[in-house]
Amino acid sequence: MATFTFNLPDIGEGIAEAEVVAWHVKPGDRVEEDQPIADVMTDKATVEMESPVSGVVSKVAGEAGEVIAIGSMLVVIETEGAGQPEIAPEVEARIDNENPSADTVDKVEAALDNQKPSPLLGRGGSGKAAEGEGAEHDGSALPLSPEGERERKVLASPAVRARASDLGVDLSEVKTGEGGRVRHADLDAFLTYSANQGYSAPRKGASRPDEAVKVIGMRRRIAENMAAAKRNIPHFTYVEEIDVTALEAMRGDLNANRGSRPKLTMLPMLIVAICRTIPEFPTINARYDDEAGVVTRHGAVHLGMATQTEAGLMVPVIRDAQAKNIWQLAAEITRLAEAARTGKAKSEELSGGTLTVTSLGPLGGIATTPVINRPEVAIIGPNKIVERPMFTADGDIEARKLMNLSISCDHRVVDGWDAASFVQALKKLVETPVLLFAD
Repeated sequence: MATFTFNLPDIGEGIAEAEVVAWHVKPGDRVEEDQPIADVMTDKATVEMESPVSGVVSKVAGEAGEVIAIGSMLVVIETEGAGQPEIAPEVEARIDNENPSADTVDKVEAALDNQKPSPLLGRGGSGKAAEGEGAEHDGSALPLSPEGERERKVLASPAVRARASDLGVDLSEVKTGEGGRVRHADLDAFLTYSANQGYSAPRKGASRPDEAVKVIGMRRRIAENMAAAKRNIPHFTYVEEIDVTALEAMRGDLNANRGSRPKLTMLPMLIVAICRTIPEFPTINARYDDEAGVVTRHGAVHLGMATQTEAGLMVPVIRDAQAKNIWQLAAEITRLAEAARTGKAKSEELSGGTLTVTSLGPLGGIATTPVINRPEVAIIGPNKIVERPMFTADGDIEARKLMNLSISCDHRVVDGWDAASFVQALKKLVETPVLLFAD
């Protein structure tokens, strides 16, 4: 039996080490040539390592989260199958496709067991509740009949659902008035009736056990970058209210006549406004090398776009945003966001930004104080759009669409006056959107 040691290769980014963020194999597993064995992360991207040979894994380089040097052992593989059991082709194909370990199967089955409905509480309850307090009663309160165990769609507000959950009450058992919607009054009546009948709702226990999660991979990078940004950069945030009524109307008209072009959101229109404003405020579109004491004011706008992914926050970069029209920006935003969320973004697409925009999208928010993406010196955060009554110049009142816009800046490089002046110039463009397309 021969032993093959697969050392971590030079990934080509001039790095000395990389972090193992996930193992796809463990000692004792059989691997085939080109089968993924581990994901390793550099400062810029996650790279999938594939086995160069077929065989049985005998050793791996530590646990997920370990940092190993380039050229060090990643896995050791026994390349001859002497003494190893033969695997039927159909079983081997299934293992290659699904690769379920015994531990994984146990966890999945345990998770499914935890989701089984109990006879007392219905969906999401605890099966032990039937043995405890409230198990005996006259049949008119909570316990579900076989018919009641079937899932029932209950209409109720989030507040009512949360209150019922805290009380351990199954909303499907609460009688409602007209419309079939459970209201707080209905819940009160149910609780009063239950108390009169001698029934006490089971206390709600812990929804899930405590879990210790190791901070590795992308989450570790985010933690390190955020800590470095807050530790080294004296932040200040400026917030201004902007009337986006006209801009939203223009966006609606453009979408109605877009043909085969991508649908416009607010973001590409805001990026156009930012790019048209930047030339007057070069300190905003800059990077600060604090070790060298040099601020580089960039002519091109390489705009970072904060994107939430399953692995954490990533910032793909729109290159030369100032050279793209609104439709090209919309297409590039979609492409980069998808690449980031699927882990297919290239390292060069995740670095080199000169300014970042971050938005919570549908979650909105009245105002944000975003953290600067170091070594950049500013980050812009559009907040949610709300419709409110406003006085017009003639003294009339009309509904207007308003949005707060936040900007956080590095006070070592950007003065408060510069940040406020930049936002005011940006506000003028956004509130008069025809200027976005004027020469």
